[in-house]
Amino acid sequence: MEPELPKTYRRATLVDLLDRVLDKGLFLRADIVISVAGIPLIGATLSVAVAGTETMLKYGVLTDWDEAIRAVPPEQRQRLRQGPPNEVLPGAGRTVAESA
Repeated sequence: MEPELPKTYRRATLVDLLDRVLDKGLFLRADIVISVAGIPLIGATLSVAVAGTETMLKYGVLTDWDEAIRAVPPEQRQRLRQGPPNEVLPGAGRTVAESA
């Protein structure tokens, strides 16, 4: 006879996992040591924090960035997202975007 799953069992999807990570946050830390013949040569500690902007602000991580972004007027933000205008290079007959 096959065991029954509890009635409250709910299968988590990738969207549920991503929603939880962005809402609660995730912090990973790894210590890496490269050694040759038992002698440690290089050591590194890697840290990664993944969370939504609201969660990061709640814990005080992105406050400087958030204040700087909010200080820029919306019109200027839109221009920065669009990139430089397509100006014609003198004597080239090509735009700046085409030359890149």
